[in-house]
Amino acid sequence: MLKPEKHPKERERLKDLESYSILDTLSETDYDDITAIAAEICGTEISLISLIDDKRQWFKSHHGLDVSETPKEYAFCAHAINDQENVFIVKDARRDERFHDNPLVTSDPSLNFYAGVPLISDNGLPLGTLCVMDQKPKILSESQVKSLKALGRQVMNILNLRKTKLSLEKTLVNLEDKNVELERFAFIAAHDLKSPLNGINGLSQILSENYSFQLDNEGKEIIGLITKSSNKLGKLIDGLLEYSRSENVLKENKSRIGLKNFIDDIKILFIYEQKLELKLKSTLSNILINRAALEQVLINLITNAIKYNDKDDVKIEIGVSATSTHYQFYVKDNGSGIALENQEKIFDIFEILGNEDRFGMKGNGIGLATVKKVIQNSGGTIKVISEPTNGSKFIFTFEK
Repeated sequence: MLKPEKHPKERERLKDLESYSILDTLSETDYDDITAIAAEICGTEISLISLIDDKRQWFKSHHGLDVSETPKEYAFCAHAINDQENVFIVKDARRDERFHDNPLVTSDPSLNFYAGVPLISDNGLPLGTLCVMDQKPKILSESQVKSLKALGRQVMNILNLRKTKLSLEKTLVNLEDKNVELERFAFIAAHDLKSPLNGINGLSQILSENYSFQLDNEGKEIIGLITKSSNKLGKLIDGLLEYSRSENVLKENKSRIGLKNFIDDIKILFIYEQKLELKLKSTLSNILINRAALEQVLINLITNAIKYNDKDDVKIEIGVSATSTHYQFYVKDNGSGIALENQEKIFDIFEILGNEDRFGMKGNGIGLATVKKVIQNSGGTIKVISEPTNGSKFIFTFEK
């Protein structure tokens, strides 16, 4: 018996094999189907998907053979991977000096015929073989050899798909970890900015109230700019905190809420708006939903409908309906509307369209991004239908 020689690039080959994370995994139908087909096509008792590591050949699939691995020095496949350009064929192992006294030939399973197609990675290195074996000497036809090669390529396609899937899963986990870290940083940074900002606001107010008589008009204007800028920064920080906390909102369990009482509770938050008409339109009396998530979405949309309304009397209608899988909502207003080219942009974080609200303030581009994030994480979607001067209708869903 002649032991197989090491592959010329054995170190790189073993590292390549390890990158697939396939050794010692459980059996899988995709691989077992291929070995069953290979045995049927070639008319053999045994078919294997054999992967060669440094000490053994391990079988990802073993059709017609009960063992799951054998020592590398006995492996026909360990010879086959050293001729990776060709199908390695042994017609009668009893008459081949390399295998005539091999334990796999002289005792169970008493092999005589072998044909193996090397499994070549994208790096051009052989990982193992798809092989067929039999206890009787045999000759494969040209079409059988061709089919065996085709099946070998399919094995590598499955292995490469597996490797890609594992890589994507690892990347996804890394991205999720980074997102958690980023959101935590945003929360901590925004939270820590609140204290000095409150100090600036307080000092500005003291200067304005107690020392205004000592300031000329330019000084008063500077104090006003400081106050205005710090207020704007405060709203930006509040928006960042709300955005970073939006994931926590979704952790609340769903509860059954009465729609009328729920909308009445929201109306109380806007009781200071003297010319606001807020009404509910729905045939539903109650819904089972994450209350905190729905509150956050509706309060944000209603606040925007008020802030960016150009009419003396603000009219807002909230509609609620249901399908078998989702609750459907809309928030409709009689405001100035949104231009078609801006209707996608408004949901992007930090996207500011430039128009001021009815109080002369600009938005921070966080509110609607938070709304979209909460809705998507609740299994829903959101869109807006609007025409300039004719108001806007935000339509969104929550998964039941």
